Amino acid sequence: MVALLGAAGVVVMSTPLIPVTPLIPAVVPASPAAGRRAGSAPVTLRRPPLPLPHAGPCARIGASRYALTAVDKSGRLAARTILSELGWPAGARLEVREHSGLIAVIAAADGNCVVDARGHLVLPLAMRRRCRLAAGQRVLLVADRQAATLTGYPLQVLDRLLGAPAHASAPVDPPMGDRS
Repeated sequence: MVALLGAAGVVVMSTPLIPVTPLIPAVVPASPAAGRRAGSAPVTLRRPPLPLPHAGPCARIGASRYALTAVDKSGRLAARTILSELGWPAGARLEVREHSGLIAVIAAADGNCVVDARGHLVLPLAMRRRCRLAAGQRVLLVADRQAATLTGYPLQVLDRLLGAPAHASAPVDPPMGDRS
């Protein structure tokens, strides 16, 4: 401790400065030159990329086409493009069956379903109930052109297939005007 006599006879007491090391070291260098020797190249702080699962080859295999569509209040799926890829025009009769929550569709002369004039696939009410499909719910449609089949995967089935826990399912999409 140092005592100094200041102006007007006031005694000022002071302690010498003692360097204190911080409890938590700095994450970012104090200056760009910190941590390098004079004349050396600048240090770049690069992190390695995050690991991603390997999805296999990037080239598409097969002749599948995909569409995500919603069931309307009358049980229609707007699927004109994917139905035309399979060669199923308006008026085509289709056999629609359910298996473990999936919707399987094939062309059949005595089918239980018809492609309407707008190219929509109209699902029978009994089918929608078995698959627990309500208006507004989405279905992933997968068209296999080689086998001439269409398979519908309701999103709750995809959650089950992909192993998503029930509590982690995404909330219902807001109407288009409410998105931010």
